[in-house]
Amino acid sequence: MKFFKHSSLALAILLASAIPAMASITVYSPSNNAQVSTQFTLNAVSSSCSNQPVSAMGFSLDSSSNTTVVHSTSIDATVSASTGSHTLHVKAWGNAGAACVTDVAVTVSTSASTTGGITVSSPGNNASVSSPFQLSATAPTCSSQPVSAMGYSIDSGSTTIVHATSINTNVSSSSGAHTLHVKAWGNSGASCMTNVPINVGTATTSTSSTTSSPSSSTSGTTIQGITVSSPGNNATVYSPFVLNAAATYCSSQAVSAMGYSLDSSSSTAIVKSTSVSASITAAAGAHTLHVKSWGNGGSSCVANIAINVASGTGSTTTTSSGSTSTTSSSGVTISSPLNGASVGSPFTVSGNAPTCSSQTVTAIGYSLDSGATTIVNGTSINEQASASSGSHTLHLKAWNGSGTVCTASETINVTGSSTGSGGTSSTASSVVPSYATTVSSIQALSGWVAQNDPATGGSSSGWMSLVNSPSLSGNSRQFNSSFTNSSGEIYHVTFGDDTSATNFFYDGWVYIANSNSNIANIEMDMNQVMPNGQTAIYGFQCDGYSGTWDYTKNAGSPTSPNDTWVHSGASCNPRSWSVNTWHHVQISYSRNSSGYVTYHSVWLDGHESQINATVPSAFALGWGPVLLTNFQVDGRGSGSNTVYLDKLTVSRW
Repeated sequence: MKFFKHSSLALAILLASAIPAMASITVYSPSNNAQVSTQFTLNAVSSSCSNQPVSAMGFSLDSSSNTTVVHSTSIDATVSASTGSHTLHVKAWGNAGAACVTDVAVTVSTSASTTGGITVSSPGNNASVSSPFQLSATAPTCSSQPVSAMGYSIDSGSTTIVHATSINTNVSSSSGAHTLHVKAWGNSGASCMTNVPINVGTATTSTSSTTSSPSSSTSGTTIQGITVSSPGNNATVYSPFVLNAAATYCSSQAVSAMGYSLDSSSSTAIVKSTSVSASITAAAGAHTLHVKSWGNGGSSCVANIAINVASGTGSTTTTSSGSTSTTSSSGVTISSPLNGASVGSPFTVSGNAPTCSSQTVTAIGYSLDSGATTIVNGTSINEQASASSGSHTLHLKAWNGSGTVCTASETINVTGSSTGSGGTSSTASSVVPSYATTVSSIQALSGWVAQNDPATGGSSSGWMSLVNSPSLSGNSRQFNSSFTNSSGEIYHVTFGDDTSATNFFYDGWVYIANSNSNIANIEMDMNQVMPNGQTAIYGFQCDGYSGTWDYTKNAGSPTSPNDTWVHSGASCNPRSWSVNTWHHVQISYSRNSSGYVTYHSVWLDGHESQINATVPSAFALGWGPVLLTNFQVDGRGSGSNTVYLDKLTVSRW
């Protein structure tokens, strides 16, 4: 029984425990043994860590456990330190978990000037401004050092940095008296600052009365380079509402990630993209939606959107004639399935909505009963949905550019699996609550990496491509693996960095092309860095050697791990899966604050197998904050295989 052989997780541990590769990090400022002021600039880059592309960088000082992290291959940051000798630890993390560090010795003195050399042309001293206001400033030198970076902060807030000798940007602030700190840093670590007192007033806005449908006073907002197309500023929306936003640059830096948060919540949802599209749930009342972007040099930008969430879910009516009919409501038309229809699972959801409340639709989606909503950009939808046997309510939703939602709902009866896999389908999608954060189409993300799993022995190679056939979404990922001696090929990608989520639902479709005879295992893992810095590993596979669903546990300790596969009592063998057919795999698991993982259930083509196993699965790998998924195909003997993955979605809450 080749039980311990097939584990991509062993590779993750192997890479994470490698000796830090100092040469992979270039620190431009400060130089080693430099004398700096109590506030100095860190400027560093790293493209590779232990032969892995870098996904994040960070720094810490001396023995502090607090590491500042940015999701970029470069970092520009202001570091504060007391006078005396210090060691600055500059860090980088590879996209498969490798950790690298280089240490820079600095001596902090008070000799550097903190004022002068900075010319602020706008706003003027004691000026009265509205938010956002224009900041224009220059600083050719700082304490006789050529300036390498400038920045600003409000009161005691965080500092926004640009790698230039001038700064020209919009700054947002709350109403009232504030101190604007304009800063500059020399190329040898000198720090200069000038303080500008300002008074921020309330900008004049026009108000208009609303009718029975939510509306917005504006069709879109652009602040600090972030264009929010939905919801509009001061919009009245129903919950959930759709956020659609994009940003190309932040403080003259190319955007590497976007995200959002609501009101004063410390939880920010982040996607590594120049655009973000999400369904957001909020209580009725006034809220501030913070839409954010981050530059590839560490800058941060934010657009604050005022919204009012109305009570209720919007007007919905369903008209029918006879036992089944096309459903149409509020401009939303469900063309399939018909109202009252009996369908197998999975079934096709198709419909369209050109307009919603007389405005052009920007996104459309569906949900079943009170479950999570699947969203696509556009005015039409054609998606595969799965549901347990019995009566369900299908909701088709559309959002316009102001965030207004229109809904059509109908009743359907699911009679069982339509895939021929046997068994009775059970409720899977209902596991995901409506407030969950969902990342869809993960298979279509850029940044996927292929590599051999050395824990499987032998050798392997792999290549990938995005194809439209076979495909359920029109954009599936093709994995082509070649192997000897039953080796395995790992394919992995990062898709966020939420440390606080404790519940996850993995949902994907797998297609084995032509033959399954040389496939040993199909592995679908997820890794999450927790708030304590340790990594929770959610390892799961269909094991063709034992004929079971397997999960992983740490049989050692976080600092001395022993990653082990455990057979469950649930049956699974990838060689029993029909070829040239899409198979639906859904996995539910959660963790506690100590990294104990509970594997709840797995669904294959709608058939549920309960696992209900809780095991320790925390690993001290030294990773930066990340969410990462592995898709691995292990071979039998020597040969090659082709497997496709589509509609890969991970929900978390």
